[in-house]
Amino acid sequence: MKLYKFLIAVFLVASFIGCEDNLDTFPTDQASGPELFSDVDKAMSTINGLYRAMYQTGWGGGWEHEQFGHVALMHCGGLMAEDMVQNEQGSGWFYYDYKYQVKSDYTHTSGRPYSTWNFYYTLITNANSILASKETLSGAPTKVNSLMGQAFALRAFCYFNLARFYQQTYVGNESLPGVPIYTEPTTIDTEGKGRGTLAEVYDQVNADIDSAIVRLNPDKAAEKVHISNIDYYTANGIKAQIMIEQQRWQDAYDAAKEALTGNTVMISEADIKGGYAFNDISNKSVLWGFEVIDDQVPGAGRAGLFGHMDASASDYYAFKSRVCVSNWLYEQVDDNDIRKDWWNGAIPSEDEQPTGTQLSYNQFKFQFKNQSTGAGDYVFMRHEEMMLIMAEAACMLTNYGEARQLLADLMDERIAGYDISSLSDANTLTTNDDNGPTTPSVGSVTLLDEVFLQKRIELWGEHPRIYDIKRTKTGFTRDFTGSNHSNLISGIGTLDPMCPDWVMSIPQAEFDGNEAMDQDMDQNPW
Repeated sequence: MKLYKFLIAVFLVASFIGCEDNLDTFPTDQASGPELFSDVDKAMSTINGLYRAMYQTGWGGGWEHEQFGHVALMHCGGLMAEDMVQNEQGSGWFYYDYKYQVKSDYTHTSGRPYSTWNFYYTLITNANSILASKETLSGAPTKVNSLMGQAFALRAFCYFNLARFYQQTYVGNESLPGVPIYTEPTTIDTEGKGRGTLAEVYDQVNADIDSAIVRLNPDKAAEKVHISNIDYYTANGIKAQIMIEQQRWQDAYDAAKEALTGNTVMISEADIKGGYAFNDISNKSVLWGFEVIDDQVPGAGRAGLFGHMDASASDYYAFKSRVCVSNWLYEQVDDNDIRKDWWNGAIPSEDEQPTGTQLSYNQFKFQFKNQSTGAGDYVFMRHEEMMLIMAEAACMLTNYGEARQLLADLMDERIAGYDISSLSDANTLTTNDDNGPTTPSVGSVTLLDEVFLQKRIELWGEHPRIYDIKRTKTGFTRDFTGSNHSNLISGIGTLDPMCPDWVMSIPQAEFDGNEAMDQDMDQNPW
């Protein structure tokens, strides 16, 4: 059978690495497969091409301005929940994710179902090609360990995100269908595989991330040469994300703590007020990020996050389709909290403007680093996320004192006099009938409430909020009193902890090209 045509060979990333950049990528359009893997230096340039591919376009048959790799999926995961507001439809990009109207796009190759599937599986098949050379690749052992560790980590990362996007959360759903697992290089003649179970996918993810960490240990691996490369600390950060999804609290805590043993620090007040904390990977809080240099900006900046977020840029989409914080979440941020400057407050309606930044609750957290070229770096993981994972895990392990201290350490850099002494030592989330689960009208009640509230504020626009909603099985609503949401998605059952709309449809192209997949049996439910 013919497997999906986009999983043919390592050369599929050639368009991303055919010219020089700061990642020292290899011009694969000038080399054969054997030449690429003849020594570790050439093979290393190939994986650098995969990193660059993670924020590039070209994953579908069209609509590329909303399909810029993993960055676009992070953005979708925020817009699908309750804390981000897309105020206007504008040109339509991402608005259909925001109002839950992309699942039916599975029949063609331009929509979210296909482009996401294609993106992650393309990275997987390229990682598999690298891993297939691990026993024969020549070069310094430390460099080989570094290369293979990165390939294992990338494969774990991709399968982890496929599992989260195309199925419900792990705990309680282990026997539900997962995604096809391939661990060998894929060719046009590769026999297709079925979905297996979610448990089998996570078994592979867990094995891969552990293999990565062993190889990336500083005693065994070459030193990290660029922030885009996964190193030992980044791999532990990825493991922390994976473990928290599986409710393996001690493992999540340990991995997050280990991730912080590198040289990252929290974003300082000066960094936040300086306005470059979220578009510049030189910030010392960044555990993993991607440098976007001026002459390699996808789609002249329109096919990238900042073009959809920075409303001050009149030549870009966000100028007419503003992204805002929900007014409920904004009101939870203390007036003395330096993060409150990430957004406008309420503006009198007569003073609002139909375009640009003069709009209630418009965001300023994500702005171009260079508006004229459309450049801005992407931050995938930072120090504060690991602190919040540790705080959640400590809370679930009933180590409440440590959870409180972790929150205090974080908030000391955000607000003077932070006090949570009134919160109960409990690891449950509070719900209410007005604002919906995890959005209590009175604010935090339990310590776990506060951990999640601070995560929602701190990682707004960075972390896919919908994944936390899925794994905590709390549901959400946008239809709270005074909501500023432009679309309340009233016909979507988001209060259902197992809402089927949180699970993306599998693209028709997969059923057409994989005989092991049956559309009647294997398509995700509506």
